[in-house]
Amino acid sequence: MGLNLLEKTELWINNITLKNANLTHLAEIVAKTLEIERQKVLVVDVRPQHITLDILEKEVLEENIIGKERAILEAISKLEGVIISDDTYIHSNGILGMICLETENPKEMMSTIATMANEMREKIAKRAIIFPTGFELKQKLIEDTNTPYLKKLLEQEGFKVTVGDIIDDTLEDMEYKLSDAVSRAYGLVITTGGVGAEDKDKTVEGVLRIDPQAATPYIVKFKQGTGRHVKDGVRIAVGNIGPSYIVSLPGPNDEVQIASEILIECLKNGHGKAEIAQRIAAALAEKLMKKKFHHEIKHQHHHVDKQ
Repeated sequence: MGLNLLEKTELWINNITLKNANLTHLAEIVAKTLEIERQKVLVVDVRPQHITLDILEKEVLEENIIGKERAILEAISKLEGVIISDDTYIHSNGILGMICLETENPKEMMSTIATMANEMREKIAKRAIIFPTGFELKQKLIEDTNTPYLKKLLEQEGFKVTVGDIIDDTLEDMEYKLSDAVSRAYGLVITTGGVGAEDKDKTVEGVLRIDPQAATPYIVKFKQGTGRHVKDGVRIAVGNIGPSYIVSLPGPNDEVQIASEILIECLKNGHGKAEIAQRIAAALAEKLMKKKFHHEIKHQHHHVDKQ
């Protein structure tokens, strides 16, 4: 059975002494012991009595990690400049922590691991964080009606909801806050606002920084460069990193209400990011068309009345 590491990919080797050790060789030994590709193991931090490795493989076979602590320590102890003692140990969060387990009943352990993995996925899936965006909110020019609405809706669906900081209209702040939310194991990351066609609208581009394969369908398209429009339309974005979904919704509250209902339905039905994005975009496009139609009818009636 393959186990998804769920973004918890770091291994810490503690109480280890290094004296002019070759870190490349050390990473190679760990990769060989875990039976994964050499380039998928990196030494990312070295401190006195402590080193950190990052496992870049997203999924590993359970038989390659269970109880491998002793084998790893014995293998690296043979390298020149690597000194371990009885106090040396390996630590990791999440699934990789199985490296430190020893068992005489492998089948029972496999079942336990599968249960733990499922419980972890379910827990992450029900952790949500909401990020409003834009200077209008930061400067309190307008009221944020979206965040309380989404928080209440998600909590009714069993989510544990955190309200994040307001994200600035910059790609750097967008990328930092979204990637941080993913690394903190939020299964649902929602932003509101910033999906328009003006130069200050950075939300969709921010999601693409995190997930270059994010689904970004248009709600409406128009000629680029018209008025304040520097982009050729309004899009939403749905990205997916490991167990986490990143969803960028528009700013108008009526559109957020429509989109969030569809989002929840799609998550319940296990739809992927492309399906989620297309369904939300289609519903919002239909709403905009109706709004435009009503506006045109109203304008025509006004014109007739004036005649």
